[in-house]
Amino acid sequence: MAFVINRALLRDPRRFAQRCQAAAEDHGWEPWFAPDPVADSPALTRLAVEAGADLVVAAGGDGTVRACAEALAGTGIPLAIVPLGTANLVARALGVPGQAGRALGVAFGGRDQPIDLGRVAGVDGSGRGPDGGAGPEGGAGIVFAAMAGIGLDAAVVGAAWPWVKRRVGWVAYGMAAVPRLGWPASDFAIRVDGAAPVRRRARCVVVANAGLLPGGFTLLPAARLDDGLLDVGILAPAGGWDWLRLGGKVLGGRLLDGRMPGGRMLGEWVLGAPSRGLAGERGRLVEVSADRLLPRQADGEVLVPGQTLGASVTPGALVLRLAR
Repeated sequence: MAFVINRALLRDPRRFAQRCQAAAEDHGWEPWFAPDPVADSPALTRLAVEAGADLVVAAGGDGTVRACAEALAGTGIPLAIVPLGTANLVARALGVPGQAGRALGVAFGGRDQPIDLGRVAGVDGSGRGPDGGAGPEGGAGIVFAAMAGIGLDAAVVGAAWPWVKRRVGWVAYGMAAVPRLGWPASDFAIRVDGAAPVRRRARCVVVANAGLLPGGFTLLPAARLDDGLLDVGILAPAGGWDWLRLGGKVLGGRLLDGRMPGGRMLGEWVLGAPSRGLAGERGRLVEVSADRLLPRQADGEVLVPGQTLGASVTPGALVLRLAR
């Protein structure tokens, strides 16, 4: 088995590695550790595959998971997750324990389940490249396991300072969002599976394989990691009062179950009525275009700004080690 560890997220990386080695040996595994201190690169996981690993443990945040998933896609080699980051969207969506010791236990004694992977076209592994206008099937692109977006969500991801995330966790995203409540709306055209484009004016558009936000809030409740589809959501609040209510409740930690008073899902409240959003729109190919250059992100990784976001899904591309 192989460990790909994002040491930048640990106060004592050496002690954590020793803990992983002891746990592996106790379970009869011979561990291999990726040599580079930065784990958010698919090349490290490919080294593990070349070394003969039959299980890869990604210890880090969503970027580490994304990099490992990209290298393991289509190989059939299981990926286990030990969440060390601030958002951990994929880990939360799968019910991976947040405590490292329990997550390691799942790695050694869990079950394997295939999940889907999304892919953003037109960018390379560093998040750079052309604008993505080739569409979701053009260009190699990079994978995402949870969510990609264009507009406000990507701006918030890019503005959340690493040192703040280390101190306060997912709340850093709420802190980064508050100064951007006045983010200007853009005109978007969204085409799903080649159908006629739907046009909306909104703050951002997200394409989700999993429907969670940092903190465990549910944005797109219908999104599933193993249904072979991507879910599309448009963030188009009615006005400033919506932003104030949402920001206050998120920062106050009062939506831990993901529901608004009266039982409405957070995603329904933010997205509004169907005439204002695309909650529930689903497909295998999604093409989003905007009227101006906008920030973009995939699984919390900031991509080069662009006017388009082309995404596709590969069903069952990744095998994940889950709790029994």
